[in-house]
Amino acid sequence: MKFTLSWLKDHLETEADVHQIAEAMTMAGLEVEEVLDPAAKLAPFTVAKIISAERHPNADRLQVCQVETVDGLKEIVCGAPNARASLTTIYAPIGAYVPGLGVTLVEKPVRGVVSNGMLCSASELELADESDGIQELPPEIPVGTPVAGLFGAEPVIDFEVTPNRPDWLGVAGIARDLAAASVGKLKHFDIAVVRGAFPSPISVRLEATEMCPVFAGRVIRGVKNGPSPAWLQKRLTAIGLRSINRLVDVTNLIAYDRARPLHVYDVAKLDGAEIVVRAGRAADEAEHLVALDGKTYAADPSVCVVADAGGARAIGLGGVMGGETTGCDDDTTDVFLESAWFDPIVTAQTGRMLGIHSDAQYRFARGVDPVSVTPGLELATRLILDLCGGEPSEIVFVGEPPANPEPFAFDPAYVKRLTGMDLADDRIGTILGQLGFLVTAGGEGQVEPWTVTPPSWRRDVEGRADLVEEVARIEGFDNLPDVALPPVPAPAGGVLNPRQARVRTARRALASLGYAEAVTWSFTKQSTAALFGGGDDRLVLENPIAADLDCMRPSALPNLIQAAARNAARGFADAALFEIGPIYLGDGPKDQRTVIAGLVAPHAARHWGGAGEEPLFALKGDLIAVLEEIGAPVASLQLAQGQNRDWWHPGRSARLQLGPKNVMVEFGELHPRILKALDADGPMLAFEIVLDSVPEPRGKSGKGRGSADLSSLMPLTRDFAFVVEDAKPVGDLVRAASGADKALIVDVRVFDIYRGKGVDDGFKSVALEVVIQPREATLAEAEIEALTAKVVAAVEKQGGKLRA
Repeated sequence: MKFTLSWLKDHLETEADVHQIAEAMTMAGLEVEEVLDPAAKLAPFTVAKIISAERHPNADRLQVCQVETVDGLKEIVCGAPNARASLTTIYAPIGAYVPGLGVTLVEKPVRGVVSNGMLCSASELELADESDGIQELPPEIPVGTPVAGLFGAEPVIDFEVTPNRPDWLGVAGIARDLAAASVGKLKHFDIAVVRGAFPSPISVRLEATEMCPVFAGRVIRGVKNGPSPAWLQKRLTAIGLRSINRLVDVTNLIAYDRARPLHVYDVAKLDGAEIVVRAGRAADEAEHLVALDGKTYAADPSVCVVADAGGARAIGLGGVMGGETTGCDDDTTDVFLESAWFDPIVTAQTGRMLGIHSDAQYRFARGVDPVSVTPGLELATRLILDLCGGEPSEIVFVGEPPANPEPFAFDPAYVKRLTGMDLADDRIGTILGQLGFLVTAGGEGQVEPWTVTPPSWRRDVEGRADLVEEVARIEGFDNLPDVALPPVPAPAGGVLNPRQARVRTARRALASLGYAEAVTWSFTKQSTAALFGGGDDRLVLENPIAADLDCMRPSALPNLIQAAARNAARGFADAALFEIGPIYLGDGPKDQRTVIAGLVAPHAARHWGGAGEEPLFALKGDLIAVLEEIGAPVASLQLAQGQNRDWWHPGRSARLQLGPKNVMVEFGELHPRILKALDADGPMLAFEIVLDSVPEPRGKSGKGRGSADLSSLMPLTRDFAFVVEDAKPVGDLVRAASGADKALIVDVRVFDIYRGKGVDDGFKSVALEVVIQPREATLAEAEIEALTAKVVAAVEKQGGKLRA
């Protein structure tokens, strides 16, 4: 919505400038998008006079002019056919930006002659659509006069109208709010009744009252149409509208001035003496209309149609756009002036369906004031009579307008309760009154002291809170009291239960290992759940949020796989993700477990030093580190190779358990078949810790960790090589060696596994490094030998034989 300052001052008596108006509008809740100042755009341009004009020595169509300018005498090359001596015109100096050309002038030769500026046409300054030559000005205008003042260029305010405020689509409505905000005094104009000289020869029949409940109109005969006067053209062009003719310009003026769309029909082009307002025809009757924009539109039963010929011929789309067949031109002498009220929803749907965004559709879709039907018609009649002459008929008024908003009770103390503003009742009543609300004393037995009736143009106001908002925005949101909230005692510090503490510890541990946390849905696709042992009908959702999220997930791994695949598709294939969340097993939603799941997609960049650590063992190291952090009995865990799960790669996966009935962790490489089904590139490795299966540490009192038990003595190492069956898990040997003397042995590391010459087929040689930490004194040789014997004996119980 655009308007000029002078237009606003037709309704508001104020001394404020355009920037003060824009600031007041913003504070009153009107979102100003831009203040357009054409005067600033025209500031470099001044009046000049051509002293002489000689033919260019190198071009027949160019002239070299000596021009008297505000900067002195200038030599300017000009190609306009009307450039001549003694002509008063417009001068642009070097460095000026010419808006119509989109260029900034620079000093340069034109066919060998340097032009020290430019002589401009009206179109080059965007003051006219077309120009035949440079602008010719009256000779009495002094040289150096700013051009902006000559053409009456004035600032334009452009602001966004919210859907609930259709009254802001008229300058009068804006003035009303600004007057209430103390920016000026509202000018009240009584719209005089224009008495009809004869009965209207055109009647109106409403067949679709749900689309158009009220329709008014009158005939004006003997009008003389043609170009609008300068003041009307200037007012419309200033806000970006094109002047068409007097009749059409009057309707556009009132649409922007009073938010009241109107339409005029050429009576000579109407078929019959009756206008019918009805719904569009059914699809099999194929009703079409050529609108004023020259396009053809189909009108189905959802569209409101204005018709003539007894309702047979469509001549307009109600509330949207008129038809080309009955449009007014310079030959029009008799017109029928329409002022109706069309249903906002029907009008909005018609505009969206047909792709029409006219000024009328924009206003009717938001809700035009029903009470303005007759006043708008009277105002337009007076303007047409003043500009075009003619004789009006009596008004034809058919139907009933929608009921006015209902009154409701209101207590002015509610303003302070909601906003903190301590305003006197008189001030609150004054604000509401200036905005058009009717405030009366409450009736007998009514709790609230006031009864407030919203005006007909404020159908968005439905209750007390709406009135408080009106008072607050007019008084000024910047006047809201700055009061600190009352002190609230700090709540008692929350205490995490063991499960929550473990989740937090695991999250921090995985983050420190370089994993990124993923937060995914607790759902997945049923076919995907079936790949991970789920998909049971008991876990299928009745009302899923999406078609591919229709089943509770049996594992967190499918979501992590898909997340890693999405990262890879965007160029980040080397992913390390984790998630802590619920999974749901076959006994239904109540059979819920909490898991800590991690996934690695090892796609690191190639390096001359090699591939680095084996990804599976690196994953196992991360897994053990997390288990140690959450207090799992790592030393007691049994490593069981092989899985009975289809999604794990056979031979490259295992599980950690506290006996066969308490499987705590599954980990390893994911099966390529599963990755292919989820459109993910391998390899991918993962683990899933069932937190419910991890026993809580014994003897934990919740106190912090004690001091470190560090020895002042140097540790020592001893290496062993044991021959065991090839199928024997190496972890069993490590645990046996560690348990040989828990007081002195602090670590056991595998540093070599050998198969080949010197080792029988079906066997392997496992080399262990045992780290021994003396506690109280340096160990004697005999003590070391005794400890060595314990290690050998412990490993031999697991089937190992010390290699010679």
